[in-house]
Parts: sequence; structure tokens; C-alpha cells
Amino acid sequence: MINWTEIEAADCAVPAGRSMEEMVRLLSAALADPDPRIRDGAPHSVLAAWIARGVIPAPRRLALGDEMAARFTDPAVQARTFAPLVLDMLVAGGDFRPAWVDAFERWYPAETDLRGHDEELGWLHAVAHGADLLNRFGCRPEVDPVRMLDLAAARLTAPTAHVFGQLEDDRLARALARVLTRHDMSERDATSWLEPVAARFGSDRVPSPVPAHLTNCLRTLRMLYVFADRGVRPDPASAPVALHHRAAVKAALARTLDAVIRR
Repeated sequence: MINWTEIEAADCAVPAGRSMEEMVRLLSAALADPDPRIRDGAPHSVLAAWIARGVIPAPRRLALGDEMAARFTDPAVQARTFAPLVLDMLVAGGDFRPAWVDAFERWYPAETDLRGHDEELGWLHAVAHGADLLNRFGCRPEVDPVRMLDLAAARLTAPTAHVFGQLEDDRLARALARVLTRHDMSERDATSWLEPVAARFGSDRVPSPVPAHLTNCLRTLRMLYVFADRGVRPDPASAPVALHHRAAVKAALARTLDAVIRR
């Protein structure tokens, strides 16, 4: 039995007599554990520290990323929803494979369990964790930013009966804003992803009661409008960065929102 809390307290040192392969395998399993005290506790901190410090060799980090990409199809919801957390750590540290983007793109709009928190499983946060990874991928030069904007639109228009309750809309709006700070997009690129949103929600009279996915979408776009107006911080200590094509994005957001709520 590994005492991850002791490892964390010992500055995340690799225990004597343990191989790195064994430790990474155990950490990977811990990040899919149904017990939230294990999954979201010290193993998460240890893995983050080892990735950030380069303790895990590059080939093993890439293999770990492949494991997380495969985990998007795992039958256990906590395994699926914590996979983007680990991929986010890896990509932040400089590791990247196009296949990871492909796997994420297949999973994110298709995930049906959108609970932020469960009494037994703890934090799940599919939308929020996915938003953070979308942010990370969307700021990589290897990834087409329009692809990530379209992916966010697909997530926002996917039917669900679950209303976001744990700031998932804010996290997704921030991810969109970060992608929209890229300067390698045309004005058309920065706004065309909103067209399927307007087409999906603006063609018919809004039913009563308002469906959950429409509520989620409206909340996300409203928050994105604030980011478009004020800028978005890359991290808490940074000054806000203006969105590229800021005026056009604001105008497109206003048109999209108006197309839905004017009915």
C-alpha cells in the first residue's frame, strides 16, 4: 500500500525501492479511483509535481497521455472525467500528441454525465475539466483554434437535462476566451463557431420550461461576452489579455443571444 500523503509531505520524492514504472502505474490507477479521497487527494498533487518537475521520463509521460486518451471511453465516469486533468498537466509540461486531441474531441460533446459533484464519487466536473483541456489544446500552435471553438459549440448544443451548477459555464467561457486571444485567426474564424449555436437555438420558439442545454449555453455566452469586453487573464497573476477581433466577437455574441432570447 502506497501512502501518497507521506510522499507528498516528503516533497514528492520517489520512494526508495520503487521503480518509476510502478509508481506511475499506481498514480494512473489512483486518478480513476471511485474514492474521491484517493482520486482528488495526494495522488493528484504527486502526479502534478512529478510531471511539472520532469521526474517522469518523457517516454513514460507520453505513454501516460495515451492511457488518459484511452480512458475517455472508460465505463466509469470518474475515470473519464479525470483523464482531461492529467492530459492538461502533460500538455502544460510540453508533451503533446495529435491523437490526444482526437480522443478528446470524440469524448467532450458526447459525455452525458455532466454532474459537477456527486455525494459518493466527489468531484466529476466533465464540462469544467474538459474546458480546461480545451483551453490548453486551443492555445497550442499545433492545434487549429477553430477546431476547439467548434468543439465548444458542439458541447454547448448537445442535449442534456443537467443544468450546470458548479461554475462549469464560467470555466467553458474562460476556455473559449483564451482560445480567442490567438492572433492566427481571421475575423470569420473567430465568429463562425457561433453560427450553429444560433441555428440550433434561434430557429424555434424557446419552449417553457427552458431546456437545460439552452440555459447552459446562454450562461456560457453571457460570461464570454464579459471576457470579450474586459479581457481574460492567462493566469490569476496576469493582466487581462484582449480577445483578438474583440469587437467582431462581441457583435456576434450579441446577435446570437438576441436570436434566442428575443422570442
